[in-house]
Amino acid sequence: MSLDPQVEAMLAQLAENPAPKLWDLPLDDARATYEGMAAVLDLPDAPIGKTEDISIPGPAGDIPARVYTPVAGGSSSLPCLVFFHGGGFVIGNLVTHDALCRTLANEAGVRVVAVDYRLAPEHVYPAAADDCYAATKWVEANAGTLGIDPNSIAVAGDSAGGNLAAVVCLMAKAKKGPQIAFQMLIYPTTDFTDADQWGSRTEFAEGYFLEKETMRWFEGNYMGGNDAARSEPFASPLSADDLSGLPPAYVITAGFDPLRDEGKAYADALNAAGTKAEYVDYPGMIHGFFNMQGVLDVSKEAVKVAADKLAAALAH
Repeated sequence: MSLDPQVEAMLAQLAENPAPKLWDLPLDDARATYEGMAAVLDLPDAPIGKTEDISIPGPAGDIPARVYTPVAGGSSSLPCLVFFHGGGFVIGNLVTHDALCRTLANEAGVRVVAVDYRLAPEHVYPAAADDCYAATKWVEANAGTLGIDPNSIAVAGDSAGGNLAAVVCLMAKAKKGPQIAFQMLIYPTTDFTDADQWGSRTEFAEGYFLEKETMRWFEGNYMGGNDAARSEPFASPLSADDLSGLPPAYVITAGFDPLRDEGKAYADALNAAGTKAEYVDYPGMIHGFFNMQGVLDVSKEAVKVAADKLAAALAH
């Protein structure tokens, strides 16, 4: 297995001009750094039919969200993707994942509702999960107003957002709603209990964009010292006793990603429990590649494939 040449060139450039470690920066600077990086790596000005910023009532106040309508989508009842951005539960926002949401909306022909959930360390576990669940429930309840088919709602997210998408499905099962038709988990983090059990976390600990120490910083901020909760399924979906009866899944990993092994393990666990999970690994890729459409050809291809999977899963 070897790195994609475009990834190799990008990593070489980063090594020559190393960015400061996120955990060494003041929180606002870390968030601004991530936003700036997203602007450099992703597609500029991806077309979209319409965007609208809205507020969703949440468990601790309003949750900002953005609704994307595809270029071709004038229908009053489109399928919907509720999207949760990545960023380790600490960084990331509607801006950092705007290009990805635009592309998914257009390519899949769905309305996308991107959720700007509360971030750690200001709001620790389970604040993000609670916001994402509340937003998904609200989308279903307000489907008519939003122009969404309530029987065709999917959830998705990348990295921490992939964790949140998996958790929302577990919550929906436990709370008997909302009805979720499909889950798309893009290099998700699925296990906070024992990072060292995953070979990929050690093998790709440094030098491959997302680093082991960064993950430790993210997880520590999100859990807020509540280490006993790390094994709860709404923190670590891989710890769930019963993964049956969940929405069918499409799980994506990257070959040089510290999170690769736990993503695959979650897909395997879903299948073992009778929940259909399609798994794909992009061997030459690194963590975050879905947000690098501006610089990686494989990123564009992978997002298109994911959009096609989403469209097929939500078609009646």
